[in-house]
Amino acid sequence: MLADQPLHEHLRRHAREKPGAPAIVWYGRAITWRELDGWSDALGAHLQSLGVARGEPVALFMNNCPQYMVAHYAIQKIGAVVCPCGPLNKAHELQYQLSDLQARVIIAADNLLPIVNQVRGQTALQHVLAVRYADLLPAPPAIDLPAELQAAPAPLPAGCTDMLQIAKQGAQAGQAPGPENIAMDDIALMTYTSGTTGLPKGAMLSLGNALFKASVTARSNGIGPGDVALSVAPLYHIAGMLMGVNVPILVGATQVLLFRFDPVAVLQAMDRYKVTHWYSIAPMNVACMQVADHHHYDLKSLLRNPVTSFGITFTEPLAAQWQAFTQGPCLSYEAAYGLSETHTMDTGMPPDAIRWGTHGQPMPGVTIRIVDPDTGAEKPAGEVGEITVRSPGNFKGYWQKPEATAATLRDDWVWTGDQGKLDAEGYLTFVGRTKEMIKVSGYSVFPEEVESILIKHPAVAQAAVLAEPDADKGEVVKAFVVRKPGAEVSAEELIAWSRDNMAAYKVPKHVEFIDALPATGAGKVLRRLLRPG
Repeated sequence: MLADQPLHEHLRRHAREKPGAPAIVWYGRAITWRELDGWSDALGAHLQSLGVARGEPVALFMNNCPQYMVAHYAIQKIGAVVCPCGPLNKAHELQYQLSDLQARVIIAADNLLPIVNQVRGQTALQHVLAVRYADLLPAPPAIDLPAELQAAPAPLPAGCTDMLQIAKQGAQAGQAPGPENIAMDDIALMTYTSGTTGLPKGAMLSLGNALFKASVTARSNGIGPGDVALSVAPLYHIAGMLMGVNVPILVGATQVLLFRFDPVAVLQAMDRYKVTHWYSIAPMNVACMQVADHHHYDLKSLLRNPVTSFGITFTEPLAAQWQAFTQGPCLSYEAAYGLSETHTMDTGMPPDAIRWGTHGQPMPGVTIRIVDPDTGAEKPAGEVGEITVRSPGNFKGYWQKPEATAATLRDDWVWTGDQGKLDAEGYLTFVGRTKEMIKVSGYSVFPEEVESILIKHPAVAQAAVLAEPDADKGEVVKAFVVRKPGAEVSAEELIAWSRDNMAAYKVPKHVEFIDALPATGAGKVLRRLLRPG
């Protein structure tokens, strides 16, 4: 491998060494290494022609598709910064992120262009490049398409440019970006996260952070060029990005990419393409095992299946059930502990020494300490404290938020705000979050963001949001609402309004009306006093 080279240079290497081999398989259409490299080169050149400079944020607003991969590497090839925006975001949420970034360019799926147009006049956007999910689909598809991909593509509205057309035409003309003096310490990704509290913040991650975590993840999981990896997790999420965008590009593995999770499509893909590696979320495994005609699918090729517990805990009996279901040598285990600020995968489960109930041991090059959150004193083995992490994967800080950076990144240690413990053999057990972020089916929900939208309702004077345990989703959102004097709104009406104004996973499942929110003398809401008990 090329030491200390950005991941896009590994993409170029594979394009030279095996140009006609499949890099991505998209419902039966193979995108070769030559195509992926050439299209991203041409798109990078186009972005430069728009004046996109080294270090400039470029927003991505789409679900899983090959074009996401093209855009990601095009941006990084010119030294610009990939800034994923969750495709479930509504106008309020997209406007916040674009305004925070002062982004001039966005690459968005065509079905999301109405949201982009809603906020375009309130942001710094100058250029909109559009993506049609269906453009690279084969006819007929080799596996079942989700409903979202079955509609015929509509003409693009005025003011938008067809991204794939630019990439294909530029590649045919041999266009490539001009040279940039790119360094491994350059910021290449900003993924929005809560940090410790408050509205989402852009965690700045470098080319070196991405290479380090991709390298240790590939080695620890035994992923190599001969693997066929199934990518279902969202590419815009840090875990899906590591496992779907970065690791296959580093090692040169073929990636079978799905738009979203569908249990039948997963089984079809495993059978048809002889998938060897799949990173999944525990409910996905359960859903696959519930497919009525699952015995028609040959799943024996699957060798490794790291799993993240969300909503359903991935236990040893469940792993044994999954192995019996695949009827092969598949080894399944809890995937890891990690967070956006560390490019995730700070721990990994040794496949030959699985310890159920833990999240594995620190990855090579990663140091984890459990400390007293008040004194910083290190806790002995077995005692619970705050998880702190130091590694070459640690982020460079939060975009334009020095105070938040100083609170989280201290002397090269990331103070996670999470509670955990290490045993005598160094296995980490995650205990809980001290930060106020809510995890709904694996998605991060930031209380202040939901609150800021709720108070836009004409009947709402104040709102406070908390996590409420949920058997299916892990946690759901509960809102405490103070009505304006004389205003009338029911819980059902406010929940219905929320569905129209925020991403589905952020919508409160329960609303409780109260007369006043508990607050300090300075007016800061004390959410903890709203918790039962």
